[in-house]
Amino acid sequence: MGNRLEGKVVVVTGGARGVGYEICKRFAEENPKAIYSIDMSEGGFENEKVIPVKLNICDREALAAFAQRVKEEQGHCDVIINNAAITRDGMLHKMTEDKWDAVIDVNLKGTFNVTQALVPMMLEQKKGSIICISSGSGVYGNIGQTNYAATKAGLIGMVYTWAKELNLHGEEIRSNVIAPDNIETEMAKSIPAKILEPLIARTPLKRMCKPIEVANTCLFIASDEASFINGQVICVNGGLRL
Repeated sequence: MGNRLEGKVVVVTGGARGVGYEICKRFAEENPKAIYSIDMSEGGFENEKVIPVKLNICDREALAAFAQRVKEEQGHCDVIINNAAITRDGMLHKMTEDKWDAVIDVNLKGTFNVTQALVPMMLEQKKGSIICISSGSGVYGNIGQTNYAATKAGLIGMVYTWAKELNLHGEEIRSNVIAPDNIETEMAKSIPAKILEPLIARTPLKRMCKPIEVANTCLFIASDEASFINGQVICVNGGLRL
């Protein structure tokens, strides 16, 4: 147990499973005041510090009500982890409009919705840490993922903007991107071996990324130990390059 998040209120989207689950679990060990774990699914890491919230991040009215709830229950919001994402893969010439729209709505607009709803509390207290979970797809692109890569690259553009925009009046609101690659999650199990194995072979560390390694990176960036890190893309990929 540590105290790197002592007294802090954290919101994690997509917290019920995968990387989001691991973030909630790891953050709960660092003495936060509260962690709100947003997801469309039931379940997630269970802990007296973790508050599960079933919520659709595409629903702006529900998010406004949630932000008000956080303000009333905690009085502040210190860390936002924008982790929720979906995939609807397809080659460019075969991708349907439905697949494009679904991924854009959740991964990009959903992240915008969450941050816009909660950031007024950070502006009020003039401090906070916003972390967006991108992907190697957003940095280098990926075959069959025009929609997903576009959203993950879009997160980088938004974060670069927020890193400047949210600090115009003496605030210290830090916005950063963490871009992992080849994470050992349930989602990864659906990737064909013929695609996954060459990626692992090209990775200097010759293995996949463990969810805890993403969670630990998030913890550092969320904590005051990273107080001068702002507007950065941190790749957690074992050295993998295009």
